[in-house]
Amino acid sequence: MNATHEADVIVVGAGLAGFCAAIEAAQAGAEVLLLEKQAEVGGSTMLSGGSMAFAGTDLQQKAGIEDSSELLFKDMREVGGHENDEKLVRLYADRQLDTYRWLRERGVEFGPIQVSSGQSAPRVHPARPRDMIRLLMQHARGSRNFRLLNSAVALRLRQDAGSSRVPGVLAQIDGKQTELVCRRAVVLASGGFSRNADLLQRFVPAQAKAIRVGGPGNTGDGLKMAWQLGAGFRDMGYVKGTFGNHPKAGAEEHTALMAVYKGAIAVNQNGERFVNESISYKLLGDAVLQQSSAVGYQIFDQSIMDQAVAGVPMFDYQKRLTQGLLIRGENLKELAGKVGVPGEKLVATVNEYNGFADQGRDERFGRTGLSMSYGKLVRIERAPFYAYPSTSAIIATYCGLTVDTGMRVLDVFGEPIAGLYAAGELTGGFHGIAYMTGTSLGKSAICGRIAGVNAAGSMS
Repeated sequence: MNATHEADVIVVGAGLAGFCAAIEAAQAGAEVLLLEKQAEVGGSTMLSGGSMAFAGTDLQQKAGIEDSSELLFKDMREVGGHENDEKLVRLYADRQLDTYRWLRERGVEFGPIQVSSGQSAPRVHPARPRDMIRLLMQHARGSRNFRLLNSAVALRLRQDAGSSRVPGVLAQIDGKQTELVCRRAVVLASGGFSRNADLLQRFVPAQAKAIRVGGPGNTGDGLKMAWQLGAGFRDMGYVKGTFGNHPKAGAEEHTALMAVYKGAIAVNQNGERFVNESISYKLLGDAVLQQSSAVGYQIFDQSIMDQAVAGVPMFDYQKRLTQGLLIRGENLKELAGKVGVPGEKLVATVNEYNGFADQGRDERFGRTGLSMSYGKLVRIERAPFYAYPSTSAIIATYCGLTVDTGMRVLDVFGEPIAGLYAAGELTGGFHGIAYMTGTSLGKSAICGRIAGVNAAGSMS
């Protein structure tokens, strides 16, 4: 095996975190080699809904939305059940506005602000994932310090016996095992393990009924490579599926629809509500797995349908209707017949909920808002009515390597593994027991940038 490639910084994984790391490392003067195991770049970023959680932005201000980094910090800690790392959450809150501006400076455009899971103020800034990756790739390629290798599979991390530093990567390129020499540091940004049945069974057997969605490259490669070097793990027991995906979605289809955060209710096959719909859709995912066939239905009316946001996958209700995934009925009994739930029971459930909406509090499950405590409960009464079959899908694993605020990978004793950084989905500590919409792509961009800068400054 010959060392046919050398670089100051090697980044593994060409999704959002990988591109952000590569761009910042190259900007800092490092020669960067970005590896992508697939023929195309983007990874699971391309399958995401494009939501990014930012607080205190100019777009929020123009929309009259009051939000702040402190409120974002508070919400993230609360949604995570205070099991997330306070220092990492603080890092996110402190650096998110700068990253929002950094992305906009590179041409990323954000759509109308939305409220979603885990947010006490609307802070979803929707972007088009393909456009974002395309813009970042163009920017990266504009640097003479940057090289991209597609169809390059990272196999193992190398480690110096004397210094324990990671001096490179063993990869498979053009069908041949190749030594890649790294003069400064390696950044792992290779995604999670939503497509690895063995790792899911090992860490989260309780999610066996959840469908599995994600990029085909999300098989836990980076996790296993760092594991071999003694890396610590965080949040592995908190992996949860995401509520809202259609039961017939394929492994590379993101069909999550979120009407509950606009005022819809969720019912089971008996036509009964089974959960407080305002909680994190990770917790909603757990709740639906306990229902018959692990399927529920988001029930809403035309008033909520009118709040659809074209081009924003979670809220593009008309697109799902056109695809035949969203079911429509002229009245609740007709709708119930189409989805196979008892008509009289669905009518009674909606009537009861409308009474709760009138009094401003759900006496059955304690719902007081649309998302967390934000917004007021709304009646479901204006025909026609809609139902979206929804199950739990493991779209991303939101857990993984233990890192510090410099994105250094820490071993099982909390010591840095010299020359090894990580960013994006394969890092743990940010989310805790649940998840706020937009913080996965958000942390990928924020922490990818941090990892890139620090890797470039790492001494050989």
